[in-house]
Amino acid sequence: MSAQNVQVGAADGWQRGGAQAVRRRIVERLINVLCGIATVVVLFLLFSILWTLVTRGAAGLSLSTFLHSTAAPGSGGGLANAIVGSCEQTLLAALLGTPVGMLTGIYLSEFSHDGKIVSFVRFVSDMMLSVPSILVGLFVYLVVVEPAGHFSGMAGTLALAILFIPIVVRTTEDMLHLVPRAMREAAYALGAPGWRVIVSICLRAARGGIMTGILLALARISGETAPLLFTSLGNLNWSINLNAPMASLPVTIYQYAGSAYDDWVQMAWTGALLITVAVLATNIFARWWLSRNGTASS
Repeated sequence: MSAQNVQVGAADGWQRGGAQAVRRRIVERLINVLCGIATVVVLFLLFSILWTLVTRGAAGLSLSTFLHSTAAPGSGGGLANAIVGSCEQTLLAALLGTPVGMLTGIYLSEFSHDGKIVSFVRFVSDMMLSVPSILVGLFVYLVVVEPAGHFSGMAGTLALAILFIPIVVRTTEDMLHLVPRAMREAAYALGAPGWRVIVSICLRAARGGIMTGILLALARISGETAPLLFTSLGNLNWSINLNAPMASLPVTIYQYAGSAYDDWVQMAWTGALLITVAVLATNIFARWWLSRNGTASS
């Protein structure tokens, strides 16, 4: 092969390489532009929702909203019983679902040598993630409400806990899988028992992700309406008795939003704003607490 042919081949290779580099830059810029557009669209939708809730819901905020129970149209009622009922049912569901979900996630992550059992539990957990909430409400209605002969706040709490658990299970398992195996092996080499390794090493390293999963589960059940319609039903009067029908913000919003009375529609917007602010404030506080404790521990 002559030197001229070598030079021609090298020039062709440089030209092809230059064309490929230009093509890669064009594709990269196009993808960056598309990602930027998608980000702007998502932020626009988010702020549009928040702006709508604030502008429509803030008008109904007053002292009576937090002090008076729901009442007949035109009588100046509030949302106090719905707020208390939602807090009671949601927090109890979180207290029931968090330990169950975390323990199940720990089992799936740290004891995966039991192949068939782990596969079955993971399959059931993944199925529960996609089950419509109304089916959970019907299930609790058949198992708890119908045998008891009446609706109750405890039935609503149980339905919300069932929706809460699979999210915590999946998040806990995934976060524990991200903990480096070297950290476990180092703890075992120092003579730490298995339970100590899980509690002091794995859970501590994954606590940020696990807390995020708990907050996601809390945000989901905070706005659930369908399961509560079949379990706690709702109550226009003040009630904190878990063995009786109990008011909640999602059910009140559902009842008020479709009414023909302007004050009830206004209360529905206010209730939606309260749920959004509560979830957002809980998320911000939890992240601040985690970052503060993480900095202190390091």
